[in-house]
Amino acid sequence: MSITITVEGMSCGGCEDTVESALSEVSGVESAEADREEGVATVEGDADVDDLVQAVEHAGYEASA
Repeated sequence: MSITITVEGMSCGGCEDTVESALSEVSGVESAEADREEGVATVEGDADVDDLVQAVEHAGYEASA
């Protein structure tokens, strides 16, 4: 299953890496890809959307489902 969340505040490749790393730590995530130009992150797997949003916020970015 593919889940896309909105992520605000990414301005560089390092930001994308940080968001991807945070999402990868969430249970059920098979892969994660962040796109700063689109302002989104896409996750493959069966993770809980609220857990994904929380992980991104803990990494220092604003997120919403």
